[in-house]
Formats: sequence, C-alpha cells, structure tokens
Amino acid sequence: MHRRAIALLAAVIAAAPMHAQAGPAAAHTFFGIAAYYPGRGAGLTAAHKTLPFGTHVRVTNLKTGRSVVVTINDRGPFNRGRVLDLCTKAARALGMMEQGVARVRADVL
Repeated sequence: MHRRAIALLAAVIAAAPMHAQAGPAAAHTFFGIAAYYPGRGAGLTAAHKTLPFGTHVRVTNLKTGRSVVVTINDRGPFNRGRVLDLCTKAARALGMMEQGVARVRADVL
C-alpha cells in the first residue's frame, strides 16, 4: 500500500506544470501570458495559482518593457496557458489594456 501511495505521489509531482525558467533565479522567475480582470482588487494586485498571498512580484510586459510590482491577493488564472491575472491598474501601467493579454516576465521579490 505504501509503495502504491509513493508511486502515485511521484506521478503527480512529475506531471505538475513547470513555469520557471532555467538559470540562477530559476525558482523566482517565470514567463507566460498575463490577462487582467476588471473591477477587482484595490491597488496593484494579481492572482496566481500557487504563490502565497502577500507575495510581491515584478511583472514586465515583454513587448513594451514596462514593469510594475503587484501583490498576490487572489487565486487564478483559471484559463489554460495564463500565469497571472492582473488588476486593471496594473494592466494599465503595463500598457496592455487594448490587447487584454500580454507576454510577461514575472520576478518574485
């Protein structure tokens, strides 16, 4: 029974998606698509699936080079392929309001 549980746990860990990029800051930097959610959050906030609430993340729009520091205060995004949901204020600061989504680099601070 224990071997079966260990094998199941190993399979779950192996199947978990990896968002970090290889390199010295591998555990603290990830890339992907960010979207924004209008009308939610006060200040510069964002949603992430696993980062602890209160974590500060520097988000940089790879197209414009603009960056902003947000605080994780929600869970999400729940759309496939997205790594962050940003509040409207953060999206405006990144220059992504027209497109609605942007390729970003996220550095956990």
